[in-house]
Amino acid sequence: MKPDAPKQYPTPYIEQKVLKPVYLFLLFMMGLTGFGQMPIFKRYYIADIPGLGWTGKFYVTHYLHYLGAIILFALFAYVIVTYWGLFRRSHALSKAAYVRIFLLAAIVVTGIFRTLKNLPDVVFSPNFTMFNDISHLVFMMLLMVFGIVFSITKSGWLVPRTVRQTARGRRS
Repeated sequence: MKPDAPKQYPTPYIEQKVLKPVYLFLLFMMGLTGFGQMPIFKRYYIADIPGLGWTGKFYVTHYLHYLGAIILFALFAYVIVTYWGLFRRSHALSKAAYVRIFLLAAIVVTGIFRTLKNLPDVVFSPNFTMFNDISHLVFMMLLMVFGIVFSITKSGWLVPRTVRQTARGRRS
């Protein structure tokens, strides 16, 4: 492949054209409802803005956050199956994809612990709970920062495999 040649990405299917806006909207809503778990919207009178009253209601943001997590799990499953089924032989994951996957996995794991903490029979130490809460927030903030960096640098999730990589992948 020539160094000046444009990057070749898989032919966009309709699902892929819809997937990115859904993913971005879902991350935005998860961030918004996640911050809604902290009482900042009511404290700083954001919930008093017409149309944003729901952001000051804890249980509304709580259940919307859980609903978003369920949809996010479904989206992850779809993307994993699609990659392994359609693109694994022709495209590799980029370095930016590995960073995103790590951050998303960390958010999911800390989110699962946060969900377990809300169950009545599950008790964690206050230090672990605080560590987990802060970790969840830090990983989300890092995902936002890296998302902006990767958008500016146009670092996608997939890169085309070279002929040598493709041949090596077939032998194993």
